Amino acid sequence: MHGCRRTFFIVILFMCFLFALFYIDGDFWTKTSPRIMSFSRFSSCHSEQIPDFPKPNIGPFHNDNPTPCTCQNTQPANQYVPKDELEDLHKRRAEEFRQHQIRSGKENDVLILVPANTPLQYPMRGFRVTPMNKTLIPGLALQTQKRAVYKVSLRVQKGVLSVLNVQEGEKVDGQNEKHLNISSSSLQQLNDLLSRLTYTSSSYHIKTEDLAYFTFENHEVIFPIEIRRLSVPVLFDPGKDVNSQVTVLVKAFLRYKELNVLINSIRWNYPKIKIIVADDSLNPEKVVGDNIEHYIMPPAQGWFAGRNLAVSQVTTKYFLWVDDDFVFLNETHIESFVKIMEAVPELDVVGGQVGKNQFSFKLQYEEGSSEEGGCITRVSRTHAPLPGFDSCFFADGVVNYFLARTEAVRRVGFDPVLKRVAHTEFFIDGLGDLLVVTCKGLKIGHQKHSTTNKYGSFRHPPKSDSQKKMTHHFFKNHLKCIKY
Repeated sequence: MHGCRRTFFIVILFMCFLFALFYIDGDFWTKTSPRIMSFSRFSSCHSEQIPDFPKPNIGPFHNDNPTPCTCQNTQPANQYVPKDELEDLHKRRAEEFRQHQIRSGKENDVLILVPANTPLQYPMRGFRVTPMNKTLIPGLALQTQKRAVYKVSLRVQKGVLSVLNVQEGEKVDGQNEKHLNISSSSLQQLNDLLSRLTYTSSSYHIKTEDLAYFTFENHEVIFPIEIRRLSVPVLFDPGKDVNSQVTVLVKAFLRYKELNVLINSIRWNYPKIKIIVADDSLNPEKVVGDNIEHYIMPPAQGWFAGRNLAVSQVTTKYFLWVDDDFVFLNETHIESFVKIMEAVPELDVVGGQVGKNQFSFKLQYEEGSSEEGGCITRVSRTHAPLPGFDSCFFADGVVNYFLARTEAVRRVGFDPVLKRVAHTEFFIDGLGDLLVVTCKGLKIGHQKHSTTNKYGSFRHPPKSDSQKKMTHHFFKNHLKCIKY
């Protein structure tokens, strides 16, 4: 308040000073008026007096090839490739990686900036069209001060543009072409024409993207157009209880005594739930019981091949994975898994704990350069808590006791090349596609048993098997190095 009074007093004194000068020097206003007028012109806020800002570069900017990653405390995976095969393998891997980037839409992975204070209105995201079908572009408009003529232009790369029901006197140039201009002396008429503007993709593709460039005078914006073939939902009827929601899956190999103990413990808790056994034992034995499906495989086909077979036969929304030497306990409750999954539909895998072992991990992955490949390290940590569930934490991989969403796991699959020692590899293949949590208190038991020499020879393969495995990851996962 005191500051306002002081300012008012100073203004009054200044006006009195000017009034006195008017009487003392009659030429004062004549002398000073050019300067005052010049200052007035300089201070004018009229838009036409402000120079245009330089036209910004808003993209699209393609993501540069990532910098090479560093293999810390581990050897590069290519050292396990025979030297006389390495050059040819590199060439094949480079070509496969190029095709992978095309299939995954890498060309559409661009950065687009939104310019400041643009008079153009447009759909920033969410504009989706089906291939080769004419679709109205929503939300296009121009908002600006009065002009003698208003002119906008649009251009695309993978389709054509057109305005519906163009009437006589409406100025549209470039109908059904990639580049279209619209002009009018009326802003209202121009915006009406923009409301009738359509896009049609020129070639058939089920999943790609186009970019539309929308221009007015020195202003330009870019917005994406998603081109998608609609997919049909694949739903599983959950039925009325856990028996119609979950199938228990087991991969069996040689250990029939332990397998029967497991099945009996399942039946004690869940007498009606379906059990699927994939068995690649050398001399298969019969596994009998109600609601058990026993699939005999060729001998020693491997751990992941058996998992694929078992998952392929599931008809329920979820499956529970258990090893053939686990045992259900009184506190083993499949319903607890289902409750979490149903509460958080985005989840794909919920891991429990085997005895006191709640093995879980996260994967530190650097994409690396396109020439050398990426680097991946497994560390025993989780990401963050699952909101609403204090005992659950986001992770990238969990122990061999988990409930999984059938449809999500089928999309990733289990690599049948990995026959003996494999677990983390499934979660590597699912990184970025499977949302995984690990939860405390979801328990199952682990049987005590003595490993036979025959089983041990398969369970602990020679060093050469591990070296072949590294060569496989070098190519398949485009890795420079991998560290467990």
